[in-house]
Amino acid sequence: MNIALFTDSYIPTKSGIVTVVLQLRKVLTEMGHHVVIVTVKPHNYHDPQIDNDPDILRILSVPTPAKIPDQYIGFPFEHIIIPFLKKHDIQIIHSHTEFLIAHAAKLSGKKLHIPVIATTHTLWEDFYEYYLPMGRFIPVKLIRKAVKRLYKKFYALINVSEKAHDYFKEPFMLPGTPSAIIPNALDSNSFIRKPVTEEELASLRKSWGIAPDDVVLLFLGRVVEEKRVEELLDTFIRVIQKNSNVKAMFVGAGGALQDLEKRARDISDRIIFTGYEPWTKVHYYYGIGDIFVTASLSEMHSMTVLEALMSGLPIVARRDSSFTDTIFPGENGYMADSDEEMDGYILDLASDAEKRARFSSKSREISRNFTPDVFGKRTVAFYEKVLAKYPEKLTDEELQAAVDAVL
Repeated sequence: MNIALFTDSYIPTKSGIVTVVLQLRKVLTEMGHHVVIVTVKPHNYHDPQIDNDPDILRILSVPTPAKIPDQYIGFPFEHIIIPFLKKHDIQIIHSHTEFLIAHAAKLSGKKLHIPVIATTHTLWEDFYEYYLPMGRFIPVKLIRKAVKRLYKKFYALINVSEKAHDYFKEPFMLPGTPSAIIPNALDSNSFIRKPVTEEELASLRKSWGIAPDDVVLLFLGRVVEEKRVEELLDTFIRVIQKNSNVKAMFVGAGGALQDLEKRARDISDRIIFTGYEPWTKVHYYYGIGDIFVTASLSEMHSMTVLEALMSGLPIVARRDSSFTDTIFPGENGYMADSDEEMDGYILDLASDAEKRARFSSKSREISRNFTPDVFGKRTVAFYEKVLAKYPEKLTDEELQAAVDAVL
């Protein structure tokens, strides 16, 4: 099968979407499919390996006006894109964006008479007020109308979670567009490139002032408002006041970091902020964590939760349908209905090493549902059903049955 992936998030940008696209290309190629990429070209960015890759087309791009670092808008020049797709005899286009490059994908599909599908990576009504200029003053109805228009002409949608599926089936969105749920995956070989020894973990804990018997609460990710890090800090403060053996750690950088550091200045020995850490080192921090905690309600299908599963961590989170296939209450973690309810779950796990060990084992077991191999097979099953029916109308039941048959 000849497949084109369209995306406005790609190397050198670092994000969950970039990780998904890279993994998808890799696993599809390993399965024997031919995969090309159509993506943006960041200003002054050059990488000989990518520049010389005949299967990657970089198109003229400019930085996005939204307050999102390292994100670009690509111009949909048909006279460049369509010959590239024809040269590679593309049979299906898979968009990982809803913006201008997605528009180019839909135009190309129409001219080449091939199906164009998309993955719904982002729930924009949870994000827009933080990133769009004057976003706090834009009514959510306008965002919904814009998102509906952007996704309207895709032949079918891949939803990364039950939350994404339910949102796009709302009457105000696209209930008639056929879709199926295919969760994200995590490549253990890429995530854990170098095994970590107990000595290295002990040394890392010591470097941050963490005693051998301390229980470490870990948040890892972008330290930004939409992740509800202010509320998470409140939770951590309440918990450490009740258990002197607990320390909390924020691993990552972001716009809210300075404010959090100021608020926690008087308890800096108990709440640790590492700042930016390269992705190649994050598995070290999962290794010294005892419980992964997140208060975010803006996830579609969290890559950091997948990393926590693979690292064997119990997880405490706010209840959200994006976590229904990764967090199983009472088995590998808990989902709380309020920030205050999280306190009790964290304190329970912090004081029970045997339960943490049991939950840890279950997290590793659950992580096997999200391997690149399973992800690739599910996606190919989706493609094959689309190609078999296009341009006729598909149903959700047909698509989901094809995806589920992989298991």
